[in-house]
Amino acid sequence: MCSILQESPALRPTAMASLLSKSFTISRGLVYSACFVWLWAWLAMRLRSLDARLRVSLPVWLRPFGFELAAAGALLAGICIATFVTKGRGTPAPFDPPREFVASGPYRYVRNPMYVGGAAVILGAGLAVSSPSIVLLALAFLLTMHLFVVLYEEPALTGKFGVSYQRYCSAVHRWLIRKPR
Repeated sequence: MCSILQESPALRPTAMASLLSKSFTISRGLVYSACFVWLWAWLAMRLRSLDARLRVSLPVWLRPFGFELAAAGALLAGICIATFVTKGRGTPAPFDPPREFVASGPYRYVRNPMYVGGAAVILGAGLAVSSPSIVLLALAFLLTMHLFVVLYEEPALTGKFGVSYQRYCSAVHRWLIRKPR
C-alpha cells in the first residue's frame, strides 16, 4: 500500500480516507463490544452474591466444561464481531449497525451467532465458577436477546434488506446452529 501511495499522489487522499474509515470502524466495534461484555460481566458479578440464597449448588465436575463453553462462546462472538466489521462495514451495536447485509461466516449457520456466543460465555462462566445465579443470568440473557431480536431486530432488518433478508430467514434458523437449507 505504501508503494501505491508513493507512486500516485492523486490516490493518497482517497487511500488515507479509506484507511481512516476502516480504522474508525474497527475501533468503534472494539469499544462497543467491550462495553457490552463489561455490562454483562458486571451483572454477573453483582448476581453472584445471591448464590448463597438460592440453596442450589452446581456439581464441581461441570467446571472444566464451563471453561470450554465460555472459551468457545468468546471465540464465536469474536468471529461475529470481526465479520460485522470487515464484511458488514459496521459494528454489533444496534445504534451503529453494519451497512451491508452479513450472511457469511457464522451467520451462514445461525441468524444470531453473536447472541449464542454471548450466552455460551455467560453460561460457561457460571458453570466454571459454580454459580447458579450466573447460570440463571445466561437464561435471562437469552430471553432478553430473543425479545430484542423478535420485537426490534428482525423487523428492522426486514425493512432495511427486504426480500434478501426474508430468504435468509427461511434458510437459516434463528437460534439453532445447523447447515443452511
